[in-house]
Amino acid sequence: MTAHRIETIGFVRGGRSEPTDDDWGQSHSLIELDPVRFGADAFAGLAAFSHVEVIFLFDRVSPEAVEVGARHPRGRADWPLTGIFAQRGRNRPNRLGVTVCRIVSVEGTQLSVEGLDAIDGTPVIDVKPVMREFLPRGEVRQPDWVAELMSAYW
Repeated sequence: MTAHRIETIGFVRGGRSEPTDDDWGQSHSLIELDPVRFGADAFAGLAAFSHVEVIFLFDRVSPEAVEVGARHPRGRADWPLTGIFAQRGRNRPNRLGVTVCRIVSVEGTQLSVEGLDAIDGTPVIDVKPVMREFLPRGEVRQPDWVAELMSAYW
């Protein structure tokens, strides 16, 4: 088996400095590419898209805080005990976050986005354009507790 290495492509700049749970919809931040590895051509054509998926590392989650089993989301006992892979919390085994963000602008090696739920200094692993053809096909189902949890998130 071949060993794979995932490297940071850049960092989140600006936006929030603390990982609070709600009101991320108006968050504005930059994704700044590593200037040693990337030039402006890495973002060529990206401004033609309205949204990007940003994959990032929850780098401030300590190994002791990582969840591998089930828990009550946000510690609420009135919500069901739910496995870590049935929720999107930051205390995940590989500490990866994924968010769809609106593109505000692309300038050189800086991508300005709205609605990124990552904090200033967060390592960015990848950026991908959102394409209709990769969106879910058919109905999207989710438990009722998710709508309640997400009601104030954006």
